[in-house]
Order: sequence, then C-alpha cells, then structure tokens
Amino acid sequence: MARFSQNKITVNPNAVVMYVDMNSFFASCEQQDNADLRGKPIGVCTYNSPNASVIAASIEAKRMGVKTGMRLPDCKMFCPDIIPVTTRPARYREYHLMIMKVLFQYCDDVIAKSIDEAVMNFTSYRWVYKDFKEIALKIKADLRNVCGECVTCSIGIAPNSFLAKLGTELQKPDGLVEITPENIDGYLKTMKLTDLPGIANANERRLQTIGIRTPLEMKNSSQALLRKAFGGIVGYYWHCRLNFMEVDLYKNDYRAMSATRTTSPEQRSTVQGLDSLLIALCTRLEQRLVKQKVFCRGLSFHLRYKDFTNWDARIQFQYPVQDAMEMRSYIMDRMQAYEKSHGLKTLLHDQTANIGVTVHDFITDAAVQYSLFDNRISQDKLRLVMYGIKDKYGKNSVRKASETINPYAMKDAIGFGSVKDLYEGDHFNKYLLEEDEQ
Repeated sequence: MARFSQNKITVNPNAVVMYVDMNSFFASCEQQDNADLRGKPIGVCTYNSPNASVIAASIEAKRMGVKTGMRLPDCKMFCPDIIPVTTRPARYREYHLMIMKVLFQYCDDVIAKSIDEAVMNFTSYRWVYKDFKEIALKIKADLRNVCGECVTCSIGIAPNSFLAKLGTELQKPDGLVEITPENIDGYLKTMKLTDLPGIANANERRLQTIGIRTPLEMKNSSQALLRKAFGGIVGYYWHCRLNFMEVDLYKNDYRAMSATRTTSPEQRSTVQGLDSLLIALCTRLEQRLVKQKVFCRGLSFHLRYKDFTNWDARIQFQYPVQDAMEMRSYIMDRMQAYEKSHGLKTLLHDQTANIGVTVHDFITDAAVQYSLFDNRISQDKLRLVMYGIKDKYGKNSVRKASETINPYAMKDAIGFGSVKDLYEGDHFNKYLLEEDEQ
C-alpha cells in the first residue's frame, strides 16, 4: 500500500482522512493519574516556582480564561483556584505510545503529527469500513478504555488532512465533526479567517487587503488571487486545502533542531549555573543529531533577558559538528569576543531569563568528509556507540564528562511539535521514556 505520509499533492474525491487531536493532553494525563486533580483547573508547568509559565491548561482552567504561556500570577487573576502541576514528559510519551497503538489497530497508515495529534489515512479502507463516524466513536471508546476516562480527543473527518484538522477545532472537547463538499460552506461562513489553522493576524491582513474577509470567500477565490495574497506557491496550497486536495501529508526532513529553556532562579544566580544549562541544551541537541544520523554546519544562539531584550548569534562551522562540547565552545568563543569588543563583564548573568540553541544546515553522517590528520573519526564512532549503550541499558548507564557537571541542569521537557525523535524507524525510542533522576 502506498504510504500517505509520502504524498505531495493529491486529488482524490474519495479520500477519507481522520485527524485525532487529544484534548488538553498534558493536563488530562495528570488528571488521569491523580484522581484528586479531576474536575479541577490545573496548569502544567515545566518548573515548580511561583512565577512559572503554564505550558498546558486543563479543560476546566481553559474555561476560566487560562491560556498557554501565561505565568501563574496572571492565571490566578482569571482562575484563583488553579493548581500548578510539574510536567512529567516521560509519562506523556507513554500515553502517546498507548494512543498510537490504538490507532494502528484500525489503520496501518497513521502519522504522529505531534505528541497529542495524529492523522489516519482510511482511503484504502473504504471497502472495509462502511461508516467512518462509527469508527471514530469506536476509537474514542478504545482510547478511554486504554488511557482512562480523562484522556479524551476530538476527531475530524474529511477528504484531506487540513479540513480533518479543522474539524477537530469545531467541536471541543470530545468532539466529532465530518467535513464534506456538501456541508463545508455552512461551517466556513460562520468562521473568522483566524479560525483557520495557519492563518494568524498577519495573513488575515494580507487577505483583507485584497478583499477576502471570510474563510468562505477564501475558499471561493481563484488560485491567482490567493497567490497574490501570499506571494506565490503558498497561495496555491491554500486553494488546495480548502478545495479538498491534499498538500500537507508528506514527510519533511528536519530543517532545524532547537533546544530552549527558561532559566530557574537557582541557575540565574551563578554564571556556572547558566553554563551548565547551556551544556545541557547542547547535549540534548547532540543526542538528537546522533539519533537522526546527521551533523550540523551551523548554529544559532539566543539569550533573552528579564527586561525582554535579546542577544543573538549565528555561527557557521568550518567542519560539520555533532559534539555538544564543541557546540558550547563555539558559543563561548563568540560570547567572549563580543564581551571583549563591547567592554562587558559577561553576557550570562542574573537577568538571563531564557537560553536557546538551534542547529541547522544538516549533512548526513555518511557524507561527512574527514581530514587525514583529523581525530574526529574515532570521537564520532565512540559517540555513536555511547548512545547505543544508553538506548539498550538506560540513559545513565554511560555518561560523558559533560553530562556529570550538573545532571539536573536541564529538566526534561516535551513540546507539541514534531515527534520524530520518539521513533527509530518503525519502533518507539525507549530512551525517551525514562524520567530524569531527581
């Protein structure tokens, strides 16, 4: 069977795509594991501190006005009874795996779009299943049985993945919506442009400038007009999405990998604490590079301070890099050069609120060329062996010296974006199911 995940642009009027979006996923997992939290407004936070930011809010908290990214003091203005809960990334990955196993029981073409979203291509199952709404209800029931009553989902059904995802947005929580050529206009005419996934305020202004003010007008616009609004091929893609053509379900290689953390008060109190966090960020990127069998040829570094000013650097490497301490060395050299030229004591100080590292410009490990006098070959082979041991015997079975500087420098975290790192080929990456030691 052709894998839907490899499609580019397809036109199939008989296509059946189902989008599964877990409701308030992190918070729901916490409520499922702790009965005392059920039915109460909770905010999942990376750190247990009075000014922590909420990375996920429960359904009850959302109803009170709590939004992702709010700091706890702001949340309490809307929801005085909000309960902060410290995030447990490894547990959410376990729930993700349970969910994916349920979905694969119904269809062998399932793509995890994020930790809490998946898309299923049922096009080849049209003769197996007669009623896809009934199948969606069975999936919901199975997820409740496997994961528990608190872990609910909204499901959208449509001929392409974009409209199926849109269906999940129309009825939350625990919704089920099917979008068809017969009913799509009825849904679109009640919506704002920014209700469409991917249309933010800037795109809304672009569309309004050329006279498009509603999603229905956008659907009925010509390709030429949408190309004008978006400046080229992107406009064509939007025409396809709203007119039942598939443009979104194909495999994307990584363009960049990022690791970023908000600093804790303890880390900000010393330069050594901030440096330990930087090393931990680089080590996390090293692990991802090794897993994906790539090296990076460029790096971006970002510091944000408590007064919302920033310091950024972009570094290109002479030779491809995969090693964490080598990344850190490049960053420190750049910071020290800037500090010297500007008469600064240090860029890392007690006002540093956030540190981020992004690697990019990838090259496969097979394409890396070494000098005859380069000792990197043995280092790179040793690194690969080390991560193989970690995968087999546990993340702390063997550690580099850089990992022992401060094992708690960076708390494990998980985002809502790509979940490629959770998998090795067709298998789940067990290395990421281990909680950080406390």
